[in-house]
Amino acid sequence: MANSEQASYSPGPRRILIVDDSSLVRLYYRETLEKAGFATDQAINGIEAMEKVLAQPFDLVIVDVNMPRMDGFSFLRTLRRAAPEVATLPALMITTEAAEQGVGEARAGGANFYLVKPVSEADLLRHAAILTGAPP
Repeated sequence: MANSEQASYSPGPRRILIVDDSSLVRLYYRETLEKAGFATDQAINGIEAMEKVLAQPFDLVIVDVNMPRMDGFSFLRTLRRAAPEVATLPALMITTEAAEQGVGEARAGGANFYLVKPVSEADLLRHAAILTGAPP
C-alpha cells in the first residue's frame, strides 16, 4: 500500500456500547455521543451486553451498576474473564452509587473510570474520547 493510501485510511467512528436499564439515560448518552461522531449500540443489562460484546467489536462500554439480571459489577468481572479480544475493552462506569465501596468495587472489577450521575455532556465526551483514543 502506498503512503498516500495509508494516510487516507479512516477506521470509521469509534463504537460504544451503552449498558443501562433506564431508557432515558440510554437516549441521553446515545444522542450526546452520536452528535459527537461516535457510533452506539445499547443493552439493558449485563447479560445482553455480554452477548453484544462477544458478537461484534466495540471500542468502549459505558455501564451502569444497578441493572436487573446482571448488574454492572458482575458484567465487568465477566468481561475481564472473557476471550482475550474483549477482556481488555475499556469500560466507563457511570452510576448513582457515590460511596467509596462502589468506586473500589468498580476498579477491582476492571472499570477504567468511574463517574457519578448526573454526568455532563462534556464529561461524557471527554472520557469517551480518552478511552477510545478518538480525537478531542
